[in-house]
Amino acid sequence: MVPRVARLLALVLALLALVWVRPAVAQALEPPAALPPHDVAVVVQPAAARLPPPPAEFMRLDQGWLAIEAPASIRDRVEALASDAQEFRAQLASDLGQPVLGDVLVRIARNPAQMAELSPTDAPPFEYASGMAYPSLHLILLSMQAPETWEAPDLKETLRHELTHLALDEAVGGHHVPRWFNEGLAIEESGEHAIGRFKTLWDATISHSLLPLADLDRSFPSDRAQVGIAYAESADVVRFLMRNDDRARFGSLIERVRAGAAFDRALDDAYDTDVRKLEYEWRDEVSHRYGLVPVLTGGGALWTLIAGLAIVAFVKRRRRSKVKLAEWAREEAEMDAALVAARERTVAGETAGVLEDDLPPYAKPGVPVIEHDGRWYTLH
Repeated sequence: MVPRVARLLALVLALLALVWVRPAVAQALEPPAALPPHDVAVVVQPAAARLPPPPAEFMRLDQGWLAIEAPASIRDRVEALASDAQEFRAQLASDLGQPVLGDVLVRIARNPAQMAELSPTDAPPFEYASGMAYPSLHLILLSMQAPETWEAPDLKETLRHELTHLALDEAVGGHHVPRWFNEGLAIEESGEHAIGRFKTLWDATISHSLLPLADLDRSFPSDRAQVGIAYAESADVVRFLMRNDDRARFGSLIERVRAGAAFDRALDDAYDTDVRKLEYEWRDEVSHRYGLVPVLTGGGALWTLIAGLAIVAFVKRRRRSKVKLAEWAREEAEMDAALVAARERTVAGETAGVLEDDLPPYAKPGVPVIEHDGRWYTLH
């Protein structure tokens, strides 16, 4: 009797927690607006595409396979992104079963308007995107502000997402893979919106509203709720394919598509299954993972924890976003002030032979400089 009462009490507490926290974490648990139907641009004639030069106040960090162009004021963040990208590249190579990302240019804009200015001519970014991948140009565009919310997106997650798009296209030699596979791999590899995806899959499983994979190959839905299901489902199916016991098969799937096999044929050869059977097996697994049984057998405490984590994640994300935007604004103001001071000294004839600790080389057009021990010196 006591265990039954305890289970019922846990269920009631879980349901009450979901009701109480929903207004506060609606944005954290609902499908994120930052995930568009797709974020990969197709450039029909890559050789004819023209890329405008970056603004004069931009820096360029070149690490061989990766070059990043971004506002000089965020150099520390750019270096951290480059370091993470190096490790992430190795992870992608391991998962895809072959070397990838031989040559990538990343451009980081202050806002969506500048991202459009940095984009290839006649191939602007989608208006809802804070990140864009141009596989045929080996190009990624990022914005430090999201188009709809104007908050600061997680640049590391967004860069990982777009790098995955480029790596997959390179790994399969540009051959077609289903949209659910392409987007699902990008989300799974980047690890973005994990709590929101968990909640979305749980709701969709309970309400029997999971979407057929065949539909997701043609196009993603336009309805906000269904878009969230599409992305969460796609990522989880890819996770299902990449289970530890099937890692070798996943690499074989990629290699067969690269060799020219249709995706369905490659899936059959690598996994001895087709998309229809794969979907059936995956749905059977999620019915156990997200079904009613865990809640009725003591999972109420789990959902209470998840709800609490959602609140914490939501608050932290909003706080980090505000802090990032404030830091970027302060750094931009300091850079602008330094540029103004440099111009004034130049006009007054004070620039020649003066040690410039406060200005990077890209802030002084026409003045040759070198860096030594973290300090910049003019050349004469």
